[in-house]
Amino acid sequence: MGREDKSCKMTLKTQVAHALKVESEKPDSSVRLATLRLIDCAIRDRDVCARGRGDGEGCPEADVRKVLETMVAQREIAAREYDDAGRIEDAIREREEIEVIEQFLPVPLAGKALDQAVEEVVEDLGASKLKDLGRCMSVLKQRYPDMIESGAAGKAMRKALTTGAGQNS
Repeated sequence: MGREDKSCKMTLKTQVAHALKVESEKPDSSVRLATLRLIDCAIRDRDVCARGRGDGEGCPEADVRKVLETMVAQREIAAREYDDAGRIEDAIREREEIEVIEQFLPVPLAGKALDQAVEEVVEDLGASKLKDLGRCMSVLKQRYPDMIESGAAGKAMRKALTTGAGQNS
């Protein structure tokens, strides 16, 4: 199961609504359809709360992402509890729901893609010392919002600043 195509820059709400529409048109009921309905309900609930606070457009994209992350965390906990209780079928269903929800979350940069992004930032900023680490990390997070895991990015940035950057300048 691949991630949803985000190349057309649809918001998460739009992506979920579109996926729900497509899945609803299929003849059989599935875990995917049920999970999409749960996601849609959670997003609508946040929208209602946001409008109650005076935000006419509903909840922002960051809040939708947090909702999805919370849903994943809840299901991970439930799956572990079901495993501990010997309810394997329920644990499997929770993990299937996690797979559906994660399709809407951004894929974090890792490996070569992270190294390349780090190198671009270091080069663009002309960074050459560890004291440039904070500035480089800020730019990296701005360029790749919600795609950076701080620990891995920090290690890659330190490595680039201590090995590659000093030699390139």
